[in-house]
Amino acid sequence: MNFTRFQSLPPYPFPRMRALLEGLTPDDTSAALNLSVGEPQHAVPDFVTEILTREQASYNKYPPVQGTDAWQTAVAAWLTRRNNLAPGQVTAAHLVPLAGSREGLFSIGLVAINRQKQGQVPLVLSPNPFYQPYAGAAAAAGAETLYVAGSDATGGMPDYAALPKETLQRTALAFICNPSNPEGALASRAYLKQMLTLAREYDFILVGDECYSEIYHDQPPVGLMDVCGEMAADGSGTPANPFDHAVVFNSLSKRSNLAGLRSGFMAGDPRVVAETIRMRSYGGAPLPLPIQAASAAAWEEEEHVIHNRALYRRKFDLAEQYLGDKFNFQRPGGGFCVWLNVGDGEAACRTLWRKAGIKVLPGAYLARPDAAGHNPGTPYIRLVLVHDDALLEATLEKIANTL
Repeated sequence: MNFTRFQSLPPYPFPRMRALLEGLTPDDTSAALNLSVGEPQHAVPDFVTEILTREQASYNKYPPVQGTDAWQTAVAAWLTRRNNLAPGQVTAAHLVPLAGSREGLFSIGLVAINRQKQGQVPLVLSPNPFYQPYAGAAAAAGAETLYVAGSDATGGMPDYAALPKETLQRTALAFICNPSNPEGALASRAYLKQMLTLAREYDFILVGDECYSEIYHDQPPVGLMDVCGEMAADGSGTPANPFDHAVVFNSLSKRSNLAGLRSGFMAGDPRVVAETIRMRSYGGAPLPLPIQAASAAAWEEEEHVIHNRALYRRKFDLAEQYLGDKFNFQRPGGGFCVWLNVGDGEAACRTLWRKAGIKVLPGAYLARPDAAGHNPGTPYIRLVLVHDDALLEATLEKIANTL
């Protein structure tokens, strides 16, 4: 047997990091901490565990693929509030429950990418750096990925509009991460309108990965569905289908500290939603009923999210205190990552592990080389600020003194 579909994908970033550090023994573990994995450490909301216990008897029932009425109502209401949409603009026909957004971002390629476009192998447009399942979505569907670095002109977002017409004609799917991972850049309203117009002109699906959307510092990031609704209202969009050519993904992992619950959603163009539901009826993993009940409650409740944001703001205050004058430190607009230019990310990763027992992720492992062989992540390391303040402060001070 010859398995080739995923051979174009390098090892996932974390196995690569472990291989890079293999054989190295830390000299000092007094501030040892793993800042490489974006796993929230804040407390799980009490009401979530209470609901999971209360609803445990329903684990013996098969859950509906498209979600319970309560789940649909809660998610539709949250999307409506968050994106300034008209009541009733989001319905069950626009929603897909997911076992975390990651599996949905991966499988969207199976829905949205045909075997050919313009008589050629289809293209998937991805930011660079990027979240790794974007590349998996393309590989699973037999498409090619074009990695596009952010630019100052687009506020750090990938400038897909600058691509040649021939490239856009081949494009089947384009990803936007907002806030971006790992840089924490925010997409402007004008940028999202431009990308949505481009998707409709060249007939590709625009994917808004908004999983960090509720962790921000000053202003909430503009949502893609917000822009869809605005364009439908002002006549520049499609009133009958305001989410034409657009889908968004979000989850409770970052927003509600529920990464292990594996609960997210896809929302948007009902044509894409219908095809996704059809696919998932055959091969998806519907959310168990207790998880749907707890998820509905989490989307309805905002106080724990406000508290969560405040905790992250304090972590960034600490990062700015210790790293603010080093490594081109910039406080990101959203997310919980710090993206530091240390000159050589792999070397810095090895140094921090060997001298201090601190794990960080080399930026090159989150990006791909361009046509000239330049990997935009090579000079960087990514730190994730998820631990409690006392642990984090000691670690940040050690980083500042070690690099």
